[in-house]
Amino acid sequence: MMNEKMNTLAEYLRMKDEIDAEIDALKDEIKAYMQETGQDTIIGTGHKATWKTVKSNRFDSAGLKKDAPELYAAYTVATESKRFTFN
Repeated sequence: MMNEKMNTLAEYLRMKDEIDAEIDALKDEIKAYMQETGQDTIIGTGHKATWKTVKSNRFDSAGLKKDAPELYAAYTVATESKRFTFN
């Protein structure tokens, strides 16, 4: 029974990879159109696509660890989780 479930999962993952590739290709085509036409927003029938620059600030933990290792260690919290892998 578990072997059947694992085979089904493997098939679904293969299908997902194919669908993800199709989705990425469609997104790339839409973005190429937007870039060619100089638009950051396009509206279709029932759908809206935007492709805009987003600015964000990220904390440089590697820099803090290098420049102030004691401070980095004082604020480092160990976490634990489980990871499921399937090949």
